[in-house]
Amino acid sequence: MTEEAGGKPARVLVADDQTVVREGIVMLLGLLPGVEVVGAAGDGDEAVRLVAELAPDVVLMDLRMPRCDGVEATRRIRAEHPGTQVVVLTTYADDESLFPALRAGARGYLTKDADGDEIVRAVQSVLSGDAGLSPSVQRRLLERLSAPEPEPAASAAPPDGLTARETEVLMLIAEGLSNQEIARRLQVSTATVKTHINNMFTKTGLKDRAQAVRYAYGKGLVRPPTGGMGHSSPDGVK
Repeated sequence: MTEEAGGKPARVLVADDQTVVREGIVMLLGLLPGVEVVGAAGDGDEAVRLVAELAPDVVLMDLRMPRCDGVEATRRIRAEHPGTQVVVLTTYADDESLFPALRAGARGYLTKDADGDEIVRAVQSVLSGDAGLSPSVQRRLLERLSAPEPEPAASAAPPDGLTARETEVLMLIAEGLSNQEIARRLQVSTATVKTHINNMFTKTGLKDRAQAVRYAYGKGLVRPPTGGMGHSSPDGVK
């Protein structure tokens, strides 16, 4: 039974931009013992607003939503309403979705194929102060923690007056990441990424991403892959 001290049901808010999915989750939760659905949001901004209004115990948070995604919404909720816990409930189980959500403050992470019992256990776990993670997510966390730390690519000061963040963006470009992927990795907006790229191009005199990749290799910021120089992303920077 998922109930707080005193026998009160856990008050849950659902955030998902897909109406059919959102309504299905609400319907499922309505059948579960010890859970009370207090609201539903169609995007991250609405989720943050409803948390302020309704003060739920737990938010079941989708990640890929318009206007404000689940990672940013989680960060804002945990900063502004620390009494509300967040359990991610998403289609995506890849590392690029998992780790930013956990860093943002999510205490649980489930994929949408989770059944009612798994959702109840996750809600109960986060309300008890534990992590509500599916076994596959726990396994990936252990694998990530046990993996050897990568060697630093370079210890020298950034070249050509680049800031540390501009250098970091340059290194991620050299890894083949798109602007959107860089934004997710650094937990910033794509507009911020484009600003860093334009500043970096101005300081270095580079014209495009392919030149940026060669520049990063030439300055020793990254090591070329054994199979060749990799590929540049088609993303523009304007």
